[in-house]
Amino acid sequence: MPIQTEKELPDNARTLWLKARSAVELRNHGYAISLIQAVLKDNPAFLDGRKLLRKVEILATKGKKTFLSGLSTTSMRGASVLKKDPKAAMELAEKSLETDPTNPQVNHLLKEAAKAAGYPEIAAFALETIVEADPKDTKTMHELGEMYLTMGLPDKAVATYSKIAEINPSDLKAVKNSKDAAATASMKSGGWEQAQSYRDVMKNKEEAISLEQKGRVVRSADMIDEQLNELYPQWEAAQDNVDLSLRIAKLWEDRFEQKGDIESLDAALSYYHHTNGLVSGSDPAVARKLGDLALKQLDHRIKELETWFADGGDQHPDEAIYRAELDNMKIQKAELLITEARKRVERNPTDLQLRFELGEQLVIAKQYTEAIAELQKARQNPNARLRAMNLLGQCYTEKGMLDLAVKQFQDCASEILAMDVTKKEVLYKLGLVFERMGRMEESLKCMKDIYEVDYGYLDVAKRVEQSYGQ
Repeated sequence: MPIQTEKELPDNARTLWLKARSAVELRNHGYAISLIQAVLKDNPAFLDGRKLLRKVEILATKGKKTFLSGLSTTSMRGASVLKKDPKAAMELAEKSLETDPTNPQVNHLLKEAAKAAGYPEIAAFALETIVEADPKDTKTMHELGEMYLTMGLPDKAVATYSKIAEINPSDLKAVKNSKDAAATASMKSGGWEQAQSYRDVMKNKEEAISLEQKGRVVRSADMIDEQLNELYPQWEAAQDNVDLSLRIAKLWEDRFEQKGDIESLDAALSYYHHTNGLVSGSDPAVARKLGDLALKQLDHRIKELETWFADGGDQHPDEAIYRAELDNMKIQKAELLITEARKRVERNPTDLQLRFELGEQLVIAKQYTEAIAELQKARQNPNARLRAMNLLGQCYTEKGMLDLAVKQFQDCASEILAMDVTKKEVLYKLGLVFERMGRMEESLKCMKDIYEVDYGYLDVAKRVEQSYGQ
């Protein structure tokens, strides 16, 4: 059923509506609420009225809930009314929302009643209210995204699924749905829905074949060059086209994967930067691409310089300049990794695995003080606990806090039953700390424990056998 506009309201309802708007301007919230509810009783399809009503209710309650707001009596009663009269269930939901406008249960009741009454727009509005009150409610956001797709609003679906992916990058369903919704939006804007077949939107058969090639996962370098040549004239004429910019960026990225040349990588970064600007940084997938490719750019140059030094570059008269550049590149890489890790933690501060990854990068960058705070939190994650304890011991060692390092390494070793790679590493580090503290017997015991199972581990054999000579 169609949504009702203000112009379509009957005269008596329009009079009440105008009075309600005046009451809102005068901040007479209670009077405005009663007037809008009267309008909605006879005009349930008036969506603008519901939107204003919800704003006024939120202002009136200021986020406070009534004594009855936590009870589910309205939802229970509404479920029975819903089966008989969906519009009556909508009215019941609105009455309850007056004192608790963002209540999830009641908004879900409004959603179901609106769907049953044939008002998908109002159902979507109910879900939007829940999400606005709790921006991390990804379950409701998934439902909202599906609702948008059902309503033929793929652009809104893309935005919703992108937010989910930003909150939880590991939500593969959200990532996939975002891509599917984006494809639907592109098809809709390109006239695909009206075409009887996809070739109907092509000027000729050759263009259709070209599009088929663009969809292939594996492309040859020659095919990529052909597609770039086709897209450039279009992009020159419409540089604000997000889809075109993204496609060209992806093609340059694929070309780099094929050929490994820095020129392709630089071009891919340039077009991803352009795309990121067009979407005002709102697409987390594009932001991740920028971080990943910037890291690849640094890795490419670092590898290039290291190879040059390995081939005798240290004899070059400008060796000091290139050495400084290499050191600077490694610092940039560490800073970039830390920045990306911090962003992931900021997006999901309760994810202890992300805390560990940030702590690990801080240790690599020798920022031990900052690393300790992250690793102490990461230690609570069973999957990262042992690695976090190992790195914590390293941090304490580097800061000269040897007693704390000993405790950390001992606790870590005690939790590892088998003498695996991690336990050998922890025991070796523990032995070195004991040695620094002058506790030679305890240091030697650590080395002997490793020696008994792995004679060739680092310099353990030398240390143990020399102790017998002494």
